[in-house]
Amino acid sequence: MKKRILLLAGGQSGEHEVSLMSARSVLAALPRDQFDVTPVVISKQGRWLPPTGTQRALESGEAPTGGDLVLHRVASAEGYDAVFPLLHGPMGEDGTIQGLLTLAGIPFVGSGVLGSAVSMDKVMTKQVLASAGVPQVEWRLALRREWRDQPAAVEARAAELGFPLFVKPANLGSSVGISKVSRAQYLAPALDLAFSLDRRVILEAMTSHKPREVEVGILGNDAPVASPVGELSFDAEFYDYETKYTEGRAEMHIPARLPREVAEQVRETALRAFRALDCAGLARVDFFYVEETGELYLNEVNTMPGFTTTSMYPKLFEAAGISYSELVTRLVTLALEER
Repeated sequence: MKKRILLLAGGQSGEHEVSLMSARSVLAALPRDQFDVTPVVISKQGRWLPPTGTQRALESGEAPTGGDLVLHRVASAEGYDAVFPLLHGPMGEDGTIQGLLTLAGIPFVGSGVLGSAVSMDKVMTKQVLASAGVPQVEWRLALRREWRDQPAAVEARAAELGFPLFVKPANLGSSVGISKVSRAQYLAPALDLAFSLDRRVILEAMTSHKPREVEVGILGNDAPVASPVGELSFDAEFYDYETKYTEGRAEMHIPARLPREVAEQVRETALRAFRALDCAGLARVDFFYVEETGELYLNEVNTMPGFTTTSMYPKLFEAAGISYSELVTRLVTLALEER
């Protein structure tokens, strides 16, 4: 008997359009002889669109207004064997939808509430990974209230790290709100931008030399496996939103041109981070590799990475001999096994 799968896409984050592109790819790839798939788009306003609205959003990329509250619809989503929550960023990848699905008793693809929430929050990710001995660049935390009431204290923390440094909202994805600050005089505008998006902000030191950005995919639940290592190359100062989502601005290299021992270190560290964060199903783990010194630093863990046929995560596993269709089938199977 076919398994009934609910595919959620869109969502309220800045990656709404990326999610729709991913959903189109997954819809085309899930074998129809094994799965009966129902797509539902969640609008940017957080509404659960009806079939006509969902079809329009998937075809045109533009979601209409209206629709039902997600809470009401998830609570009544009985009859599905599993949900594929193909949502990125806040209100999708951060444990919120995972909590609703857990309450509704419906199995779903990807990490649970804990793994999703901790991995989405840069502060919690850094604290958990530090306890697991995973190498990271030096960083400091600043709060919106501190920046308002004690700006000198925040500026002093930045000075401890030195310039240039990065300023990042703690709980957003896709490089939204991130600034590279080359001098102290440019710190205030970067902090104002980040604090307009989040009440907590990370100040992050730069590596000693410009790093290479390498990534690895993880697949599995309690016995996860790592893909070959890939690398991103680009001309921008850092991998910002425009560089990520503008065609031709970045190039993938799979496998990455790394010494064998470095590639193995990347894969082993990624698996250690996946377990420490209690992730499940899938993740893409991103690293900085400083070739001049041999230093490797974990940058971030994405529990629901971009999933178009040309996205890094499926391409990494394609290099391991797993086709796109087989990959999405395995993810649904892992969700059912976890249940």
